[in-house]
Amino acid sequence: MKGLKIAIAGAGGRMGRMLVEATLKDDAGATLAAAFDQAETPMLGKDAGEPCGMACGVEITSDYDAAIASADCLIDFTRPHGTLRHLDACRRHGKAMVIGTTGFDVVGQQTIAAIAREIPVVFAPNMSVGVNVVFKLLDLASRIMCEGYDIEIVEAHHRHKIDAPSGTALRMGEVVAQALGRDLKTCAIYGREGVTGERQATTIGFSTVRGGDIVGDHNVMYCGLGERVEIGHKASSRLPYALGSLRAAHFLSSKESGLFDMQDVLGLR
Repeated sequence: MKGLKIAIAGAGGRMGRMLVEATLKDDAGATLAAAFDQAETPMLGKDAGEPCGMACGVEITSDYDAAIASADCLIDFTRPHGTLRHLDACRRHGKAMVIGTTGFDVVGQQTIAAIAREIPVVFAPNMSVGVNVVFKLLDLASRIMCEGYDIEIVEAHHRHKIDAPSGTALRMGEVVAQALGRDLKTCAIYGREGVTGERQATTIGFSTVRGGDIVGDHNVMYCGLGERVEIGHKASSRLPYALGSLRAAHFLSSKESGLFDMQDVLGLR
């Protein structure tokens, strides 16, 4: 859709700045209509394109309601509480929303699903095209290596990430468990310490690393006897998440309502 008007939440943060830059460079014709952040951000009142050297005349505001009202679609990678507040504003104004925020509890997820009956929403733990291809590969690998392989998921992120395991790692676990006919809630093991006993064959293990400025590394290991298969993804910047989010926003431009994820956006279902 030409001229798709985008609003960016958390525009003063690391991911927000990348989303602004990607929107300003979008070849498909998206335009930056609004950018907002919390009142205490140092970027408040400044040109949203300034950090990437692309002054655009859109100032970062703290008035999220007005910002959302001026756009066709909101892209949000903030935190669950704020995202749900912004989602309600999208509902009131009849705007589409792309949600890249992770760490929602069950009630938060149910709220997103309920509001998506009124407006179109893409909600995905990872907007990267590459990661979503990995999800597809994991489904295939798990169906083939369904016996005789122990499955472990290792993820690493920067020191500022507040939830663990990452939403992407959890989604990887869900894909694997579903392919194996298991329930991740009952077979997941989150870290090990002390005398844990022998590994149970039906479990799916998770390990988390936090440090430095790691953007996002995910690796799924299928450990068999005499061999190990690894399927993974490493992000060297936040750009893939921003580009995937814009692709999702364009996808929503033809939808009136519904809850979608990146598998829908990319036609991988």
